[in-house]
Formats: sequence, structure tokens, C-alpha cells
Amino acid sequence: MLVRIVMVLLCAAVFVYAEDQKPAVKHVPAPQTSAASGKQMFEAYCASCHGTSGKGDGPAAGALKSAPADLTALSKRNGGKFPADRVTSILRGQATVTAHGNRDMPVWGPVLWHMSQGHEAEFHQRIANLTRYIESLQAK
Repeated sequence: MLVRIVMVLLCAAVFVYAEDQKPAVKHVPAPQTSAASGKQMFEAYCASCHGTSGKGDGPAAGALKSAPADLTALSKRNGGKFPADRVTSILRGQATVTAHGNRDMPVWGPVLWHMSQGHEAEFHQRIANLTRYIESLQAK
């Protein structure tokens, strides 16, 4: 039940407009995706904030207190080398990311574990494929 609550609160957001036209975030459960497709997982779980291109311009970005990171510039900000270990750590919920909460409340680790139905190999495949997809978004 806790994982379902976390999924509802932390997963992909969809905008609905109130009378004053300020966007409000409507929380929806994370859709099931293929562990084999980093692109599909990114579009389902990350694009609402980071945008489909990864530049931080997703439809939910305006409703956040902190602007989402431009994921296309991770290599540039890391001396030209993609920080795969850092990205993996963030996705697993092991690293502290201000926008995602602290270690007491990791975002994607528990969600991806739940989607993998406790199958460790599938969980690792999800993390690895999502990390590789984010690496493919890096500005050249």
C-alpha cells in the first residue's frame, strides 16, 4: 500500500487548469512499462518534469518549486564524461537530490522495484536501460 501511495504522489504528473489558469498537478499512478526500453520508461516516468528531450521543460516543470535539471547537460557539467554511477544512484533512490526528496523518501527505487515485482534482475535491467537512455540524450 505504501508503494502505491508513493507511486501516486511521486509519479508522472498531468496538468489540469483551475479557474485562474494556474496549473495544478494531478497525480496519477505510474504506468507499467517494458524493462527493456529506457526510452519508454523515460517518457512514462521522467518526461512530465524533464521534458521528452530531457531539457527540463516538461509540462509539470512549472508546478515544481525547483526547476528540473537539464539532463542533456550532465556530461558537460561533469567534465565531458557521463556520470553513469551518479545517475544510477539517483534512480535507485540512493543519492540525495533536493528536488526528489532525501534518502528517507527515494523516488524511483521503490517504484521500479515494485514494477519489477521483486525480481532483482528486472529491477537492475530497468535502472541500467533508463541510465543508458539518459546517456543517449547528452548534448554533443
